[in-house]
Amino acid sequence: MSKIVECVPNFSEGRDPQIIEAISAAIRSVTNVSLLDVDPGTSTNRTVYTFVGSPTDVVEAALAASRVAYQLIDMARHKGEHPRMGAVDVCPFIPVQGVDVEDCIQCAKEFGRRLATELSLPVYLYGMAAEKGSHRVTLPQIRAGEYEGINQKINKEEWKPDFGPSEFVPRWGATATGVRKFLIAFNINVLGTKEQAHRIALNLREQGRGSKEPGRLKAVQGIGWWLEEAQIAQISLNLTDHDVTPIHTAYEEARKDAEQLNVAITGSEIVGLIPLKAILQAADYYVQKEKLMVLEEEQRVRLAIDRLGLGALHPFNPKERIIEYRMNIINVGPLARLSVEKFVLSVGARTSAPGGGSVAALLAGLGCGLSTMVGQMTYGKRQFEDVDETIRQLLPTLYNAMIHSIPMIDADTDAFNDYMNAMKLSPADGRECAMEAGLRQAINVPLNLAKHVDAVWETLVKMAAVGNINCKSDLQVAARCLKTAIQSAGDNVIINLSNIKDETYKLETRQTIDGLMEKARIQCRQVLDVLDKRGTTQ
Repeated sequence: MSKIVECVPNFSEGRDPQIIEAISAAIRSVTNVSLLDVDPGTSTNRTVYTFVGSPTDVVEAALAASRVAYQLIDMARHKGEHPRMGAVDVCPFIPVQGVDVEDCIQCAKEFGRRLATELSLPVYLYGMAAEKGSHRVTLPQIRAGEYEGINQKINKEEWKPDFGPSEFVPRWGATATGVRKFLIAFNINVLGTKEQAHRIALNLREQGRGSKEPGRLKAVQGIGWWLEEAQIAQISLNLTDHDVTPIHTAYEEARKDAEQLNVAITGSEIVGLIPLKAILQAADYYVQKEKLMVLEEEQRVRLAIDRLGLGALHPFNPKERIIEYRMNIINVGPLARLSVEKFVLSVGARTSAPGGGSVAALLAGLGCGLSTMVGQMTYGKRQFEDVDETIRQLLPTLYNAMIHSIPMIDADTDAFNDYMNAMKLSPADGRECAMEAGLRQAINVPLNLAKHVDAVWETLVKMAAVGNINCKSDLQVAARCLKTAIQSAGDNVIINLSNIKDETYKLETRQTIDGLMEKARIQCRQVLDVLDKRGTTQ
């Protein structure tokens, strides 16, 4: 797995296309760095760049862009709606793939140290990279007073920069760099005044109006401003943890406050990129709220875009704005992406992997897929409309089980390969411990597969009772596939347990898998019996 870090520096220039392009060109000039998005704002006079690459490469790209900014941006003349303190106002590093927070902290420190040394500029560490007290962890804390206040602030001991001189550099200001989770810059459009938008922002943001009057939403920063180019006000929010406050929560809470002020909300916009998970969280909310049934990922994305009004100001192309799509990140491994012919041939090749575990996972996916097909062949048809409500409840479970089965095809082979690599280690390199860990992983993968399939049985029994009876044989095959998947996963668990030394673990795991295998036999028989009692056609 390649190491990917995301960097999202904010430059204090959003109006001059030549400067914006010069910074873009500097980023693109670094080998193996992909510039994913450039998002300038005229009123904010600020451009957000999003690029990805290896830890070393993204630091080089951030420095290259900063050198250009140093030559072309003069903060002494800068004016804009967005709070700012420097030409490169903030430069965060975010872990994406194959890296962790510590890797990104090293990126921030390397960028900050080199920027300060090379150009003699003050640089602050913030977020997860912060080192000098709780009063300078968040970006609003460091940015307080903005560019105009740096001259007084920087001479105080508690505001001495982490890197560079404690001196005011009029042309530059100061820069913050650090590590954070994926931040979603989310602007909500208001047909009202700047003051009304700001009032709503104060109600929502965690800081609120101060310690005595906090806002309603955790992990949210916000202000209101006027967007001159669109002639509307905006509630500008930074969602610093979208698992704590999802975008749909922020949007719906803003709508409530807007209604109380008798002003209209007319959609929203994302600045930069957004994780797929955040969009799907919103889709799930609206599916539940409106009692919809939307299964496919593409349709769920469309639903979220529509309900949030993400295309109100500019077209929202998910292929360009959702980070996983933009980076072409695929969540399934190479085995799952093979054609049927090549997969079968790879199973039959003179190698130990892919083996029975991967085949078991494929059977699980096929069983869930056939069950999903029957639901699809029942839902929305006039002759079965009396069971539409029941199918609405059953089908999402089967569909999701099908989707989540696919990555498991590669997981088993990956676990086997890890164990084989552990066997190649010398005793001095921790061979025994690595083999034990590898064995446990080789057990956990098929065990989790069996548990995954086990969660489907209750839904499958219900589907057998109401599904399109013309698809009877498909459900029969589905039930047998799922039963075989669990039994095959059990065989893999049992054979690997024989080499485990922890007797308590062996006993507990054996009892668990035996129970799942026995239940599979019973539940498969129940599905088949239900189908037999229904006859053949309807």
